[in-house]
This record gives sequence, structure tokens and C-alpha cells, in this order.
Amino acid sequence: MGKVHGKVKTDRSDSRSWPAKIGRQNSGGDAMYERISIDPRVCHGQACIKGTRIPVHQIVRMLASGDTVEDLIEEYPGLRRDDILACLDYAASLSEEQVTPIEALTSTI
Repeated sequence: MGKVHGKVKTDRSDSRSWPAKIGRQNSGGDAMYERISIDPRVCHGQACIKGTRIPVHQIVRMLASGDTVEDLIEEYPGLRRDDILACLDYAASLSEEQVTPIEALTSTI
């Protein structure tokens, strides 16, 4: 498994409000909201596959490293294909968020 590089800090203190923050209108369906949970008491509030302690970023990184869906299901027997697709949907939703680099803010002052 690959090393986790830089992180973006987001406010996830209220785990019930995260779907509204992500932009549900562009989602491929409701599977993401049924299968992904964010709970400050589980994995330090990282998005995880619901009912597990498997972080979404771990699944996405494993896929990016060349693992297949079948590899992940074999490695994590309780995992379903829809769980993996929900992780990708969640990651895609995050990539749609607008991020303003700090440098852009300081150069306009």
C-alpha cells in the first residue's frame, strides 16, 4: 500500500451535514450516502466505508496503485463492489469542490 501524501483540512465536525457540503446534484446516485460515513469517533473523522474502519482514501489509493476491484474484495471479504464504487463517487465529489490556494489570496492584498 502506498504512503499517504499531503492532506486537505476540511471541517467535518458535524457528520450529519457532509452530504450537503459535497454537491449531491452531481453524484451518480445515493449509494455514496448509504455506504460512506464520517464520524469523528471513527478513524479520526475520516470518511470510511460504513460499518467498517476502512478509510475511503485507502481504497482509492489501492485502486490508483493498480489493485483491481476483485483484488480489494479478496483482501477485504466484507467489502462489496458497491462499497468501492461509492468510494470513487465520494472522491469524485471532493474533486469538484472549489479550492483557493493561499498564494492567490495573499497576492490580491
